[in-house]
Amino acid sequence: MADLLEAYRHTTQNRAEIEASRACGCCCCMQIYPPDEIVAWTGLDVSNLDDPDAANAETALCPRCGSESVIGDKSGHDINPQFLGRMQEAWFQTTIIRPSRAPK
Repeated sequence: MADLLEAYRHTTQNRAEIEASRACGCCCCMQIYPPDEIVAWTGLDVSNLDDPDAANAETALCPRCGSESVIGDKSGHDINPQFLGRMQEAWFQTTIIRPSRAPK
């Protein structure tokens, strides 16, 4: 799980890393694509619009599902279906169904 936590840190403020990657993947929809398909970023607002370093701190939005959960191969992680499946399971499948308890 520690490796997934470390990987998750690469899904935010990742514009420079994404643009330097050859392949990207979404931890939510598990799609793999080249970084030039990403056309939307979040993180800039009027308070940091004039800051030249602020653009590198932007977070990629998945071009397929719109999620802020994109990771690139420059993160040091292999972008493949198995890795994205583990990330998706760890971060997006949080519903736990427990049997009801009998009244005391």
